[in-house]
Amino acid sequence: MSPRAVQAATPATVGAGGGWATVAGTPELQGGYVTSTVDGPHTVRGRVGPKAAVAGKRAVASSQHPIVTTVLLDTLRAGGNAIDAAIAGSLVQAVVQQDMTNHAGTVSALVYEAATGQVHELNSIGTIVPGLPRFAPVPAGKGLFASFPGGPIAVTPGFMPGLKALHDRFATRSWAQACEAAVHWAEQGHPVTSFEHLVRAQTVDFFLYTPSGRRHFAPDGHLPQVGDRWRSAELAGTMRRLAADGPDHFITGEWARDFVTRGNELGWPVRLEHLAAIPPRWSAGYRWEHNGHTVVQQSPPERQGVFCRIVLGILQELDIVSLGHWSQSAEALYYLAHALRRASLETGLLNDPAVFDDASAAMTSKQLIAGFADILRHAKARVDLTEHVRLVRGNPAVAASGAAEQPVGSCELSVVDGAGNWVQMMNTLQSGGIPGEVVGGVPMVGSHQMNGLGSPFEGWHSGGGRPRSTLSSTMVLRDGAPWLALGSPGNVHCTVPQLLSNILDFGMRPYDADDAPRCLPYEDDHTISVESRVAPEVVTGLARLGVLVNPLPEYDYHMGTYQMSWRQEDGALGACSGPRREGVADGL
Repeated sequence: MSPRAVQAATPATVGAGGGWATVAGTPELQGGYVTSTVDGPHTVRGRVGPKAAVAGKRAVASSQHPIVTTVLLDTLRAGGNAIDAAIAGSLVQAVVQQDMTNHAGTVSALVYEAATGQVHELNSIGTIVPGLPRFAPVPAGKGLFASFPGGPIAVTPGFMPGLKALHDRFATRSWAQACEAAVHWAEQGHPVTSFEHLVRAQTVDFFLYTPSGRRHFAPDGHLPQVGDRWRSAELAGTMRRLAADGPDHFITGEWARDFVTRGNELGWPVRLEHLAAIPPRWSAGYRWEHNGHTVVQQSPPERQGVFCRIVLGILQELDIVSLGHWSQSAEALYYLAHALRRASLETGLLNDPAVFDDASAAMTSKQLIAGFADILRHAKARVDLTEHVRLVRGNPAVAASGAAEQPVGSCELSVVDGAGNWVQMMNTLQSGGIPGEVVGGVPMVGSHQMNGLGSPFEGWHSGGGRPRSTLSSTMVLRDGAPWLALGSPGNVHCTVPQLLSNILDFGMRPYDADDAPRCLPYEDDHTISVESRVAPEVVTGLARLGVLVNPLPEYDYHMGTYQMSWRQEDGALGACSGPRREGVADGL
């Protein structure tokens, strides 16, 4: 394992708007992305690996796919605002990145409205409708949801209702204009990238249980190969009708009726009115303070904000900065992994405050967090347990216990326009539609909502509450206005707090904060799974504490790759896309 030195900045310096530290060997500008003239001005190739952060812009955009980033910026060039761009980007993303998202999944967003100075939270996750029986057409233990008992369930989609809510409230361009890029790429097809093929090959089995899934993803018995232009005439027709009919095409229109028909044919008694039974929810977001900054995240039943507040609170109580970064300090990594585990346990009690009492204030009280930190201080081994680890678990320098199966899909967008509007949005294939089915060229995975304190996704079949999830969109405010927005797919429950600590505690630049090694929560068998770029002394130091390190790949794409925007000290904007996936950041 190769060490990555971290130069820390004090919290006081960061809180005062001071400099960012860097990870040694990782310049702020590194690598880049490749453009092509195959489709005129469109960017058609991205890359996994080091990338260039952009700076000094009046508007910026970052997404997981180069085509999507181009659409975001094209929308801004055409006079649209950040919300127009995010809507258009999400629509095209569900065309060109069906390994990660689709038009029947979920949309959530944080919107900073420059005209009012307010942050608005949108929650439009796919939902369980009370009175609609549980329906799981894909066998339990199969495909994408192999680790979820009972199999994925069918739910009403949240993607299009969420985009409709955003368009009705904030958009300046017509719905037809928002759909132009999605229609174009569905008709013309998009070049299949190596990353897309990798992910699809790992997950396509889920769709091989249905005739519609096989026709869509393997029409000739094979997946589209790298470099192929993948198009779907059925999806193109759906996108044209969506442009003409508006978002209601998916809520009350032709696609919605086809969805209901397919559900009924399979034995699920869904009705058209169920698709609009639980509308998107607006709120002001969940706010908390850290090192002189206001952090805004999704409010309960979303658990990310409470999760991050617990983790960063514990790390602050333990004075994590004084120990050095966890890539260099065994004690710091020990505390971090335990803090992540503690937050996972506590937020298992978080559900929709419209149905349950709200425990978020109690579980983030200063006294409770200080108690958690004190427990960790006193729970460490007092003798060297290296021999125990070697005898029971194997050589701590090389042994691997194997990390649990990890999530794959979701797409994050980050957009800031020239007028000062910010959007941080997640759109995802999760929690939408009928598992394994494809209707009108739109693939669906359903939801892995399940009841259990250990599950990050929990939904209730009565009571009318929204399901609990863990969504990553985050804004950090200074003096009431955003200066940083970030989000990612991939183990977001535990990676968002690590990004925030890297930036707000250790003072790293955004790209360096994303590049730094990340870990999963402490496991019950005394294992910490971490990207294998931590210093060798971290591995041996943890062994002395009785902990085995499970080395993940140096850059594990399951650990997320962040789409970030930020405001520089001179007022100009910067943006980046992380190295673990093929995203692109750019600006005007």
